Formats: sequence, structure tokens, C-alpha cells
Amino acid sequence: MTDTRWPIVAPEVVAEVVSALSARLQKRLDGAAAKLADRPVVRTGDDWSVRIDDETVLVLHAPGGTVRTADDVRCGCLLAPGCLHRAAAVTAAPLAEPADEQAPVDEQAPAEEQTAVEPVPDTAAEKEELFTPAEAEAVDRLRRVAADTLAAGISGAGSVQQAELLRTAHQARLLGLHRPAALAATVVTRLRAARAAEPDHRLADLAAAHRELLDATTVFTPRQVRAAARRTYREVGSLRLYGLFAEPVVSATHAGVTVWVVDGDGKLATVSDVTPHADPTEAAQLAGAAAGRPVRLGDATLSHRDLARAGLAVQGATRTDSGRLGAGAKVRAVRAAGAGWDEEPVARLWAEPVPAQVERVLAAGRIPHEQRPAGSDLLFLDVTVLGPGTVPGSAAPQLLAECAGSTVALLPAQDHPRLAFAANLAALASAPGLPLRVVGRLERATHPRLRLLAAAPAPGPGPVLALPPEYRNRINLGLERLQHADLPTDRPETLPPAAAFAPQPPFHLLTRPLEQAVTGGRRALAGRSDRAATEAGRLRSAGLATAAQLLTAVHTAAADQERDVFGRLHTTDHLAFATAWLAAARYQEEVATALCAAAWPVAAR
Repeated sequence: MTDTRWPIVAPEVVAEVVSALSARLQKRLDGAAAKLADRPVVRTGDDWSVRIDDETVLVLHAPGGTVRTADDVRCGCLLAPGCLHRAAAVTAAPLAEPADEQAPVDEQAPAEEQTAVEPVPDTAAEKEELFTPAEAEAVDRLRRVAADTLAAGISGAGSVQQAELLRTAHQARLLGLHRPAALAATVVTRLRAARAAEPDHRLADLAAAHRELLDATTVFTPRQVRAAARRTYREVGSLRLYGLFAEPVVSATHAGVTVWVVDGDGKLATVSDVTPHADPTEAAQLAGAAAGRPVRLGDATLSHRDLARAGLAVQGATRTDSGRLGAGAKVRAVRAAGAGWDEEPVARLWAEPVPAQVERVLAAGRIPHEQRPAGSDLLFLDVTVLGPGTVPGSAAPQLLAECAGSTVALLPAQDHPRLAFAANLAALASAPGLPLRVVGRLERATHPRLRLLAAAPAPGPGPVLALPPEYRNRINLGLERLQHADLPTDRPETLPPAAAFAPQPPFHLLTRPLEQAVTGGRRALAGRSDRAATEAGRLRSAGLATAAQLLTAVHTAAADQERDVFGRLHTTDHLAFATAWLAAARYQEEVATALCAAAWPVAAR
């Protein structure tokens, strides 16, 4: 059948195929990949084929939807296997994430195949542990390639540079250095999204990926760098689970749904159905379809959308440290009654004071992603809608709400135009005074911001969100749409006053150049010493002397490049620049976290 989607490709395959090209062909790779991406793809079983011309066909053999070896990419042209067609194909196809490489069957691989008990870390041994010479060389090589990638910027880090980063990452993975290898793949995935101007690209996410990779190859301990490659499922016995809400999952390479549930102790867990895709325009539709598919957990006979409002009784349950529930053959599960958000054990999530919740979320941001407890990034708040308004740093109107005496900006959890988030927030903005009980993710900023995921009528008097009976008094804001009839027609005579946003320090003077380096590379900051001096002066005047010093250091490192006798730049070592950028980025991360913590409700502290 004809399809526009490509299979996903393992990172090491990309590295191997691209490195086999001649230098002349490597210069043509980005253009060839762009042209090939527009060609129709025909899938026959596990083979994806693209017709290059009347006599040449390119075939990608991808069992389970993933190309796992270079030999699985075959071309009928005379230059194969060193042809441009093979390299263009693996460049145009989506990159497989580490989880895809380790568990290719599905997102809920049999738990008994992955369940393990890990020994408790020996702190003393960890302190004494050192890299082997081979590991130290691999980490240093990966750090230098990561520095080169940062210095190139989005426009300069093309397919060849990406392949070099993947190649060194694969060499590190072969030595057991899994964490930096996975972070390198994340950098490449986000670079591709940036270069293709995909809807889910965010410059802040790409900057964070660069920072985390440089962190992992610069300051991480050997034990941190050797973090386990495979998520581990642990046996947790019997669980009584209550559905909380369902969240669409839409990224550059994957689409599906995640259902959040809570057990009798108030501990969160997730059940997911997420699969690879290669067509971002269809990702939202695929997420909606996944919400209607049956939950693959024991003998449960309900969809993911149903589970978000119902319950499960599970025997022989397994769960990862991050809260993911396993679906192995030994797991037994049957449908059970759910609980409302104002009933135990669900209601206790909203009983935690707001400042404590914010502190929990910000503390979790310092933990490696795979080790964070489930739901550690979620806030459970009672708010009152104020209506549209503006916040510092943005002229666009946003939905504002009152929470514990502070004004909070409510944002869509995802910006994908085909998800229901934006339409639902626009509907809520037309109902000032409406009290809501909401779940969302904290958006780190210098004023309170929350990305909404789900909502329900708040307990107590006041206007009521009148949802259809099948919604069971809650709505998944990314999957379901509010109707005009769901909103109250009566309006309160008075609304809670909107709190004024406090003046903010000019911290953007440091953040902006760091992001400019990610976009335009090292050259974007070189030759701007006069402007840097002015901005550093403004930072010192605002009491941010360390920020001023780091800003000056980044610009100095960017400009410190050797030239040949003709005045041409020939600096090939970008490590000093990347180190200065990393120092400033880590400082920016810590200060941004502190400013975010200070911005949230003062009245409750």
C-alpha cells in the first residue's frame, strides 16, 4: 500500500550509512534527504520501498517498524552500498529513541522479560569508582562532538554532523555509557525537528538537550553515565487503581495516549499506548484513535478513555520507578469502580499545599528523567477563571485564573493545532468566575504558569461546569471538546481580584544569547563584544553580577578563534566555547528555578 510514512531507524544505522559516503556526496546529503522525503513510500509487510527512477528502487527492511542494521537499507543503483540514496533514506526517516531500540514490540512489552531487582547502590564504592581508559576516551570524544554540534547551530548541524554525533554516541553505548548516548540521540531528534520547523519544536527544549548532553559528558559521575539502558519493572503485588485523566502523546516520532491512575496510597502510575509514526499531520488523529483502543493490561475490557474515569483491580502488578505499569502474561486485571476527584484516594492529591507541590515539581526537575516518580511534574490546583489577559513578556492574551491569592496563566499542554487544548481554553476564557479543579504541568517562568491537562467542577458553591454524564464530571482537555452548553450561563457579580505581576529582573539578557548560540552557533555570538559589554552592565546594575560575568565569558570564548594568514577562521576546537556556554546555561537553569519558586502563591506560604 502507498503511504507517506517512513519506518524509524536506529541511530547506529544512520551513523554507519552516512559515514560510508564520500566527502563529495556528504555535501549533497541534506538536499537529497529533503527531496527523498517527499516521495511516496510503499509498504509491503516489513519492507518500505521508494522508487528513485524507472530502474532503481530503494528498500528499507524494518521488522516491527524499525530499521536495525545497515544491511536492511538496500538500493538497486550502481553505487550501492556507498550511494547517496541509502544515506538520504536513513536521514529522512525518523530516528528511533532508545526505548524503541530496547523494546521494539510495543510500549507495554512483557514485564517478565524485563523485570529485575537491582542492588542498592554502594555510596562509598561510587565515590571511589573511576572511568576505565576506554570509557574516559569515549566520554571525551562525545563531549568534543557535542561541542562541535552546539557551535554549528541549527543551520550548521546538518545530516553529516548529526551522524557523527550518533556514531560517537553508539561507541559510548557499546562501552555501557548509556545515558550520554541516549541524550545524544535526543539532541539529534530535536535538531531535526528544528531544521524541519515541526510544530512541536521548542528552542528551549533543544537548548536543554544540549545542556544535558554537555552536563553528562562533563560533570556526571561514572555511575550516572552508566545508567541502565532498559527500564526495570518491579513486582508490586496487588493494586487497586482509580483513573485520573487521559493525556494525548504527540511528538515528532510518536503518537498515542497515556492514562494516569492513582492507587489506594495516593501513588500515581501510567498506562500507555504509544507507537511510532512518520507523519506529524496525522499524529493528533492517531492519539485520538489510541484513546479508544482497549487497555492491554490483564483481562481488562475497557478503553484508555474509559480507564481515565473508571478503575482497575490488578494482581501480580509490575511497575517501573517512573510509574509505568507492566503488561506481562502474569498480570491479571479486571475493571472496577472509579472515584471522583472529590473522593478518596483521589482527593488527597489536591490536599497538598500549593507551595509544597511547586517545590516537589522543581526538585524533580533535577532528577534524571527515567528516575523521576510518576506525576512528580504535575500540579493539582483549585482555581477560579478570571478570563483573558496578558502576562509579562508576552503581548498575546492568555487565560488567567486565581489560585491561592495569585494570578496564574493557564496554557495549552501542547500546541499541536489538531489537539483540543487551545479550543477548550478559549471556551473557558468565556466563563469568568467559573471555579475549576484542574491538573496541569508547571511551566517554569518568572510568573505562575500552568499547562492544563484535565479539569472538573471544583467542590463548593458557585457556577458549575455541566459536563455530559458519560464524562463523569471531568474532561480530558486534549482529547475532548467543551461545548457551549457545558459552560454556566450565570455570571458572578464579583470576581477575585487579579494579583499584579511583580517586576522581573532582566534575566533575559543572559537567556537570549544562550538560545542565539543554539540557533546560529558560535558565530552568532562572535563579534558582539560591545553589545555584550552593555548587556553585562545592565545585569550588574540589576544585582546579577554572576550572570554578567558568565555572559562576558561566553562572548569572549565565542570570539576567541584563530585565523590563518589570509584571515580565514580555522578553529576546529570548540570545547572552550561549549564549556563557557554550559556554565552559563547551568547558572541560568538554577536561577530560573529559584525565580519560578518565588513567583507562586505567597498567601499560602
